[in-house]
Amino acid sequence: MNREHFLLRLEQDQEWDLVVIGGGASGIGSAIEAVTRGLKTLLLEQHDFSKGTSSRSTKLVHGGVRYLAQGNISLVLEALRERGRLRKNAPHLVKQQAFIIPNYNFWGVPFYTIGLTIYDLMAGKWRFGSSKPYSAATTLKKAPTLIKHHLTGGVLYYDGQFDDSRLAINMVQTFCEHGGTALNYVKVTGLLKDNSKICAVEAVDLETGKSFIIKAKAVLNATGIFVDQVLKMDDPEAKDIVRPSQGVHLVVDKKFLPGDCAIMIPKTSDGRVFFAVPWHNKVVLGTTDVKKDAIELEPRALDEEVNFILETASQFLELPPLRSDVRSVFAGLRPLAAPAGTSTKTKEISRGHVIKVSPSSLVSLIGGKWTTYRQMGEDTIDRIAEVHQLNIKPSATADLKIHGYKEKGDSSSPRDFYGADEDVLDNLTTENPALADALGIDLGMIKAQIVLAVRNEMARTVEDVLARRTRALFLDAKQSIAMAPEVARIMADELGKDEDWQKQQIEEYTILANRYLLS
Repeated sequence: MNREHFLLRLEQDQEWDLVVIGGGASGIGSAIEAVTRGLKTLLLEQHDFSKGTSSRSTKLVHGGVRYLAQGNISLVLEALRERGRLRKNAPHLVKQQAFIIPNYNFWGVPFYTIGLTIYDLMAGKWRFGSSKPYSAATTLKKAPTLIKHHLTGGVLYYDGQFDDSRLAINMVQTFCEHGGTALNYVKVTGLLKDNSKICAVEAVDLETGKSFIIKAKAVLNATGIFVDQVLKMDDPEAKDIVRPSQGVHLVVDKKFLPGDCAIMIPKTSDGRVFFAVPWHNKVVLGTTDVKKDAIELEPRALDEEVNFILETASQFLELPPLRSDVRSVFAGLRPLAAPAGTSTKTKEISRGHVIKVSPSSLVSLIGGKWTTYRQMGEDTIDRIAEVHQLNIKPSATADLKIHGYKEKGDSSSPRDFYGADEDVLDNLTTENPALADALGIDLGMIKAQIVLAVRNEMARTVEDVLARRTRALFLDAKQSIAMAPEVARIMADELGKDEDWQKQQIEEYTILANRYLLS
């Protein structure tokens, strides 16, 4: 994960089998699939890895109870299988999570028990646990802050919980360990053609301003919400194929949902499901599903979305969170594949993925969800090999261990999600005890994490560290602003930057982080 080395490789290599544009879940997943099947692969991201939608999920690896209710059986089966594989291949990041569905009517417990038992049976050997009905008393033991009045019982079921950006960076490391070349802050600015077929991409390194012409046998457009922009590089008359949908989440303190159980409300007033999920000693509340017309890298939560989440939480929690209790609010745009029908309700659009091949042989990957990234990548590389007549090996990613793999960690450690890399952190603090000093008040961060992010994880900015290599911005935006000066100082030492760089980084980060605070 040495950026300078990878830039040198970019200058020296003459042609790539595959250039992947986009460093989110779909792009990185496809890149891993390609390199492990023998393709010389280059991954380019114009910002930072998982900067966009892939860092703003509900933090769930799940089969999709809602998709089961919609009758989308094939997507549920695929997601349940991939959920199990992901837990097997990245146990340091993907954990079993118990959920409680509280019921306030007489029919809810038997109804959801039957539905979730079917869900378990569909998972087969990949099931995470067995669903079971609970009495009201047992339900309150598992989730003591639920409203007690009229509670008739609950249903326990199991799904997966993970850290999306940490998985993304570990996947990039996995890609590089298998011979891939990955670069953040390199923007694709154009597509070159020979006999109407794409033969190269134009790109610029946003740090140095240096331009490149990169020859490629195949190009994959996996840019999420920006898919249409790349399609228009290829064909200015191309129709938009992405239907963006905004999802908002609020992060509050653990006191609102103590214990280990998450809460799932199957149907809210807008017809979606509602989650309250423990995450890094905080609780994530959400989400919304609002059609958006404008594509933004940093979308902002609408007041009505924030109010909807708080109002929904107040219907089920005895201690309802207020605006002043929100530590961070983050919004993401889902890059849904535009449906063939006339429905305008984004919650009704399938979360399945679509692969489009343009006349120029540009391949675009649209839609999908984090849980199924591996299958998306396998399907995409199969299609690319077919279109470009490339010789590839059979897929090996179903059993491919992700960087950081550690079968049994220490759940009491605030840095357990580093997996095997926790040993690297320990070595850094042994070599320099000052790196064991804490950052922040209660986020469990230490200075060694900043050094590791720069040396091993290609972090280039304070935002990279506080938003994605660690999750400080998403856990407590105000606290992360206070941490920024020290993070900038440590990074400047590692990167050889001056005080002006530090000041600029602190200023830019403070402006960004204030967008994650509720006024």
